[in-house]
Amino acid sequence: MLRVSHFEVPADEPERLVKFYENVFGWTVRKWNGPMDYWLVMTGETAEPGIDGGIARRGDESPGVIPSIDVPSVDEYVEKITAAGGRIITPKTAIPGVGYLAYFKDTEGNTFGIMQEDTSVKG
Repeated sequence: MLRVSHFEVPADEPERLVKFYENVFGWTVRKWNGPMDYWLVMTGETAEPGIDGGIARRGDESPGVIPSIDVPSVDEYVEKITAAGGRIITPKTAIPGVGYLAYFKDTEGNTFGIMQEDTSVKG
């Protein structure tokens, strides 16, 4: 069984949303030093149950909060998801130093992502 490992929250003004979550929940948020505007959200101590996430600048089609699921192979799960009736909305994308990510719609129109960790990925 695979677990949700990450969430993303879209924002028109990410800095404002960072302050909101820091002030309300005491989460730690820091700007990611990557190829896109992204803020990493730590919701608690590593040893505690729960998941961490991120805040991304809202795009034209941002659907709301997006859960991501860790998978051993994005390619393998693309096949499983589409065979089960899911639809690819963002194909496999390399994220340098992180791994591979793809986004889908499930059979009910909900958006979710899958992530394959691979820190050797280059841009």
